[in-house]
Amino acid sequence: MKAGIVGLPNVGKSTLFNCLSSAKAQSANYPFCTIEPNIGVISVPDTRLTKLAEIVNPQKVQAAIVEIVDIAGLVKGASKGEGLGNKFLGNIRETDAIIHVLRCFENENITHVETSIDPVRDKEIIDFELQLKDLETLDKKIDKVKRAARTGDKLANKELVVLEKVKVGIEAALPVRAIDLSDDERKEFVAPLQFLTDKPVLYVCNVDEASAVNGNAFVDALKEAVKDEEAEVLVLAVATESDIAELEDYDEKEMFLEELGLTETGVSRLIRTAYRLLNLQTYFTAGEKEVRAWTIHVGDKASQAAGVIHTDFEKGFIRAEVIKYEDFIHYGSEAKVKEAGKLSVEGKEYVVQDGDMMNFRFNV
Repeated sequence: MKAGIVGLPNVGKSTLFNCLSSAKAQSANYPFCTIEPNIGVISVPDTRLTKLAEIVNPQKVQAAIVEIVDIAGLVKGASKGEGLGNKFLGNIRETDAIIHVLRCFENENITHVETSIDPVRDKEIIDFELQLKDLETLDKKIDKVKRAARTGDKLANKELVVLEKVKVGIEAALPVRAIDLSDDERKEFVAPLQFLTDKPVLYVCNVDEASAVNGNAFVDALKEAVKDEEAEVLVLAVATESDIAELEDYDEKEMFLEELGLTETGVSRLIRTAYRLLNLQTYFTAGEKEVRAWTIHVGDKASQAAGVIHTDFEKGFIRAEVIKYEDFIHYGSEAKVKEAGKLSVEGKEYVVQDGDMMNFRFNV
């Protein structure tokens, strides 16, 4: 699962990516610094994993991961091939969620492609280009479905109604994710088209250090502009986060955060938010060799969770032994959890809950 970092040129995308990943993207004060998308595999911060490791004392600890992609900056006319145009839009299409970075700080030493600071305008520029591309995709599909509908195809007629509704929404400047559709309509007719504006989005307001805690007028304006969208807004001082990332000593980092009035890095908050944005959750396995966080979708069943470890686990699934994380922490060992009657045995239809500790039985 991938989340793509997007935004206009020079808003702090690559600097943010550098904070997130050990794969360093080039970062400079001019547009199109990032041409090929950089991909970083990011560990998801989770205090539960640390606590489990303290109890089990394994040889190895493995966090859940999510992929973050740094995509080149977009400019007006991208849908028509301007700037990096179609390459940029194609890179977005390959991601599952969007992290949209918006510049919310003044600094005369850092150029802005639009010459002034206005995050709402910047957001609308990118939205407009994505909507134009979605409209292009939609029109091609509508032409095809209309031909099928003329032959009396009932499913095609049903699909046409949904697609026309989507077109009305896009032409009214709505992202596809905000158009009023049923779950079935989305799943059957909309999802297969991979609309760019149907992807879940996290707006990251890149602020100066003084605005890291409470934001500023730019942030307030952006929040007002997106209040009706199903989107999250995160305030982050990206340059400051970059300074924090350079510190190797844990105590130094804690002192830095305390001086800023923060309890944790913004990067940690962003990673966890991106994880949720992708509709992901975590279950754990714990033993002497390894304590590990495994990534699954919200709503996945026990057999699907087993398949994340190995396809044979899913094919030959027999049962899952499940311990709630809180119970394991309370009792301090698997043996004591069993003695207390807190271990449950579940079948393949069991819907896994975030934080479940699981042990699978299978036969292939």
